Amino acid sequence: MTGSTPATFTAADYRARRERAVRSAADAGLAGLLVTPGPDMVWLTGYTPTAVTERLTLLVLVPAHDPVLVVPALEARDAEHAAGASELSLRDWTDGKDPYALTAALLDGHGRYGISDNTWAMHLLGLQRTLPGTSYASLTDALPMLRAVKDAAELELLAAAGAAADATFEEIRKVPFAGRRESDVGHDLAGLLRRFGHSQVDFTIVGSGPNGANPHHEVGDRVIQHGDMVVLDFGGLKDGYGSDTTRTVHVGEPTEEERRVHDVVREAQEAGYRAVRPGAACQDVDRAARAVITEAGYGEYFIHRTGHGIGVTTHEPPYMIEGEEQPLVPGMCFSVEPGIYLPGRFGVRIEDIVTVTADGGRRFNTTTRDMVIVD
Repeated sequence: MTGSTPATFTAADYRARRERAVRSAADAGLAGLLVTPGPDMVWLTGYTPTAVTERLTLLVLVPAHDPVLVVPALEARDAEHAAGASELSLRDWTDGKDPYALTAALLDGHGRYGISDNTWAMHLLGLQRTLPGTSYASLTDALPMLRAVKDAAELELLAAAGAAADATFEEIRKVPFAGRRESDVGHDLAGLLRRFGHSQVDFTIVGSGPNGANPHHEVGDRVIQHGDMVVLDFGGLKDGYGSDTTRTVHVGEPTEEERRVHDVVREAQEAGYRAVRPGAACQDVDRAARAVITEAGYGEYFIHRTGHGIGVTTHEPPYMIEGEEQPLVPGMCFSVEPGIYLPGRFGVRIEDIVTVTADGGRRFNTTTRDMVIVD
């Protein structure tokens, strides 16, 4: 059975997205878009092949022509049943035939095309060999905002994914921590995400004690001890849309310093959230959160950007980082997740997914941002 986004989206929704994509490509000076299996294809067609293999599957979007899906013959029937495929022209090819020659007939031999970031090198090289006069730009570079602004149905799905992640946190705070391995708690998190409707778990970070000072520690065999700060960062896909939240808990009563650091991060996260409004630059969110941490004397220990976009993947543009001047637009969704990481000691991070509204921002994660004490 092929994967797809939920039935919430109709053929008309996918058509509107493709038309918007073609307009955006033309505005960027591109001759069209070439999309291989992955998040862009899911967003534009609702289609995910049963397995991504060396056989070329390629969506071709060019102005003044109907969209074409080049697909291996043995997968054509599955492609026909995708939610957004009814208005696609399918060109299938059989083993032993040259799919690049088939594709070349659809392209301008001297055009510059936007191409999916996750396109296999063999496919890009195959196109270049067949059409040496063409050139290519990754979609992240050429059209970074292609999927950034979500429609009402997408916002509902992201909100539901956020609620499922919140329900996971409310349950995980009830389980015992002390005396168990990080991997045990990570297993609990994955099970809870699935229990609350996630079909895919992308990450379960459980950073206890000194491991919490590594933002992407994930899980290990360290046994969690009484007195540990524990960073819990987890998420995945529910009905095709992402969740991602972080809360930092403490096993038993924290020290005064641990409580102070947690308070600083909580205040920074609130400042970042309050900076969200239409017209503000992405970097303004980073600056607002970072200023709080710097003023408190921990600036050198905030070692990553403040946030990233989320949608049909858990990490995508836009990015809340210094130098990103992209204005915020209603419907954009991204994380606000400042942190402080004290090497060899502990770390604290607090993260919510936020969407831009007409007059500010709205959180998709609503669990307490105060320090939670666990056993």
